[in-house]
Amino acid sequence: MELNILERVMLLGTLPKEGNFLELKIVRDLQSELSFSEEEIKEHKMSSDEKGVHWVANIEKELKEFKFGDKAKELISNKLKELDKDKKLTQQHFSLCEKFIEEW
Repeated sequence: MELNILERVMLLGTLPKEGNFLELKIVRDLQSELSFSEEEIKEHKMSSDEKGVHWVANIEKELKEFKFGDKAKELISNKLKELDKDKKLTQQHFSLCEKFIEEW
């Protein structure tokens, strides 16, 4: 699955902060994989401040391919559904919902 920079940033902020040991192991692996390398930070001129993360979009190089296991997809889907139930989804979550929640 291809994710753009915004989706990666949003997903990193959406991952569960609590769970059982196996779930936290998956979250830890996802955080490592979704994080930005020094090369990506430099290439996209990324920075952060109190208002959030900023970058210069390069459409051709912005997308990155990720492979998610079934349990990782389930964790992400469940967290997005929880945000939906609590009416805490934002427009920035929209494409993640389309990609991770099949029944929508």
